[in-house]
Amino acid sequence: MLFLVLSGQCGILAGKVNKHKPWIETSYHGVITENMDTVLLDPPLVALDKDAPVPYAGEICAFKIHGQEAPFEAEVLNRTSGEGVLRARGPIDCEQQKEYTFIIQAYDCGASPSGANWKKSHKAVVHIQVDDVNEVSPVFREPLYRATVTEGKIYDSILQVEAWDQDCSPQYSQICNYEIVTQDTPFAIDRNGNIRNTERLSYDKQQHYKIMVTAYDCGQKKAMESVPVHIDVKPVCKPGWQGWNKRLDYEPGTGSKQLFPKMHLETCDGPLSSVRAMVELQTSHIGKGCDRETYSEKSLQKLCGAASGSTDLLPAPSVSTNWTASLLTDSGRDSDLIFRFDGRQAANIPEWVVPQNLTDQFTIATWMKHGPSPGLRAEKETLLCNSDKTEMNRHHYSLYVHNCRLVFLLRRDFIQLDSFRPAEFHWRLEQVRNIFSFCTVYFVASDCKYACVTTPRFTQYFRGSLSGLTIRPGKIATQKVISCLQACKEGLDISSLESLGKGIKFHFNPAQSVLVMEADDLESINTAMTKVSYINSRQFPTPGLRKLHITTTVQCFGEDTCISIPDIKAMVMVLPPSEPRITIAGVERLVWPAAQLRAPVGVALFKDIHIISTVTKTDATLSIARRPGVLELMHNLDYCDVLVIGEELDPERESLEIHHSSLLGKHLDATNSTSGISIYGVDSMAHYEQAIRQVRYHNWKPGGLSERRFRLSCSELNGRYTSNEFNFEIAIVHSSEAEEHVNHMAVQSQYMRPVHHPLVVHTVNSDHISGTPPAATVVIVMCIAALVVIVVLGIYRIHTTHQDGSKEDEEGRKDPEMDWDDSNLNITVNPMEEVREEEPEEEEDEDEEDDELAGDLFSAESEDSDEEEETNIQKGKVKGKLEWDPSTLPY
Repeated sequence: MLFLVLSGQCGILAGKVNKHKPWIETSYHGVITENMDTVLLDPPLVALDKDAPVPYAGEICAFKIHGQEAPFEAEVLNRTSGEGVLRARGPIDCEQQKEYTFIIQAYDCGASPSGANWKKSHKAVVHIQVDDVNEVSPVFREPLYRATVTEGKIYDSILQVEAWDQDCSPQYSQICNYEIVTQDTPFAIDRNGNIRNTERLSYDKQQHYKIMVTAYDCGQKKAMESVPVHIDVKPVCKPGWQGWNKRLDYEPGTGSKQLFPKMHLETCDGPLSSVRAMVELQTSHIGKGCDRETYSEKSLQKLCGAASGSTDLLPAPSVSTNWTASLLTDSGRDSDLIFRFDGRQAANIPEWVVPQNLTDQFTIATWMKHGPSPGLRAEKETLLCNSDKTEMNRHHYSLYVHNCRLVFLLRRDFIQLDSFRPAEFHWRLEQVRNIFSFCTVYFVASDCKYACVTTPRFTQYFRGSLSGLTIRPGKIATQKVISCLQACKEGLDISSLESLGKGIKFHFNPAQSVLVMEADDLESINTAMTKVSYINSRQFPTPGLRKLHITTTVQCFGEDTCISIPDIKAMVMVLPPSEPRITIAGVERLVWPAAQLRAPVGVALFKDIHIISTVTKTDATLSIARRPGVLELMHNLDYCDVLVIGEELDPERESLEIHHSSLLGKHLDATNSTSGISIYGVDSMAHYEQAIRQVRYHNWKPGGLSERRFRLSCSELNGRYTSNEFNFEIAIVHSSEAEEHVNHMAVQSQYMRPVHHPLVVHTVNSDHISGTPPAATVVIVMCIAALVVIVVLGIYRIHTTHQDGSKEDEEGRKDPEMDWDDSNLNITVNPMEEVREEEPEEEEDEDEEDDELAGDLFSAESEDSDEEEETNIQKGKVKGKLEWDPSTLPY
């Protein structure tokens, strides 16, 4: 009972002791630096209690934080003074959270040491701000920046780069500066990341720039990695063709080659309704306007099947054609002879050259290149005229150029005054202006007669070049012949017509030197232009430059022309071809009896001649080292000359001829003189071989002549490629009549030299037989009989072979060299030959000479007629003639 009373009294005392609650400020503001643990509060964390200095009741035992699960804790530093501190329980990261707000209360220690009946203060609000540390580097938002600028322009800003920083504070999260790391560039950057050019850029100087840029935050922390910036420079947009090369190399034999495989038209986004492009291949400086086969005009007309009978009014100067000697020639061209007229000179063609009557049908043909005309008003320029003898300057017919027109004037017979009616025919030809053109004029007239100039007083001179001016009365050239004569071996081509599509229209001129294309859109014209090709079908084209000229017209909607496209000038370089090597080979020396030279047919000089052409070709397929290979080519020749070496031929006693029948069926003609024979015309090497093998030499008065030498050479393309000079010698042997008979029998082939034996002149007489034993006489008789049989068989075989060879001969006529003259055949043999063969090998010196001569004679008449004759007859089946093997015969 007493205990209870005491306890009640103690509780009353304690309540009286802890009368007041602790007191703190109503709000606090604190700052903590990230990665630190102490918070700096304003005001400081202090709790007061009015119960002080009463122990426990006036002391502060704790600060408690409430709400938001704040990562902080409060600690009492001094219980008596009530001071405390606010600390972070772990690392504070500003980048995760910049501010914290929570509630804090203070607690006293209560009324006793146990802390019973403690009191808490009111709630105070605490605001804490986290201070940032510059720990993150700036980073660019893009890994690469690109921009394109136009040359010649200064930009305020080409592009803007941007970096950012993950730091939480404005100081460290903002980018305060950018810098170009690359040195010596024509660019600058400002603090906002704008890049500009400091000078005008040139597309030709540099088309692409690559620079590196870095960034700094406001705490001057640099970006870890710089960013690349690529700036492309494009040319000022100028309408025109792009992506083409000024020069294209063309290798002969490669066929069609594209000229502009990557070409496209730039219109700078201009609206267009149609595009027209004209591609022109300019080859006026090559031969007669393009790379034609450069043969003579006469050969070319024969190749094309032109009718014979044309008169060449501008032939090469010679003794008989001296009217062109004073004219200027353009010999630098790889073509036929071209005469150049400068407006001051003319040629007076003799009366006997010009046909007196052109009849009612005629053809005038020429190659013409018209030069510039002086003055504003062009005067008439006459190519060909036929006028009065009375110097009245009245033209009966004339061909002239006037104001870019080709005009032909034709008048009827000047004698028929009542029917005098002039007539002019005009053609407007663009080609008349400045390029070589093949001009053909053909008419049908009636009852026309013409006069020729005898005393010239020339006016109205022509300016330009002429070649192959011919006139043909009584015949009109066919279109096929004209097309062949002007056919060009080079020109423009379209590699793939199928790929052009329906949106493109194109047109070639007849020579395929001009191509016109039209399209309604850019894509079609661009596709078409990439298909334009160059082709040259000549086996040995003329090397050098070929100019290309492209003109383009763009039409816009509702306008005639809206975009001006500059012309293009390019070139094709035709590389030199692999030059052929023409080789003539055959027997270089022939021994022939003088009597055979007197025969009407003479002797064929080049019976076994062979002409071949080879070229050294580099073939990549042979090996990696590209070893050269030799290829044999078959192509045409245009002339072969057989010239006499030494003194010219004496027409009184010798000649060099070829029968006209040897040229039949071939495109060949021949002329001969005392200097030799010239075979000309464009034809195959095989036909030239056949013709040359028929060239024969005659000498009906050989006299003391011991030899004659000749030289053979051939040409291709008017001397552009020439053969070796093949020298041939015929040795002329003079002998008695008996020797001639024997040699005529034993030596018939051109490969066999005549063999002369002293014993030939001896006959089998009685004195010689009388000294012979009877047994030997029997042997001699048998040998003679056997020899006669062998000779008869040999003659029969040779006659049969000759008949077979004659049938195969292209001229269908008998070769006299293959006949035996058996009408006066005398056979002389050594009757002791069979006996000597059985005698010992060692003989007296005085008999050796007789044995050798007799053995040689028997060998020539017997062995060659029997054993080798069979082999030679087999060869004769191939060549159509008898051939002897000279290796078995002594010389």
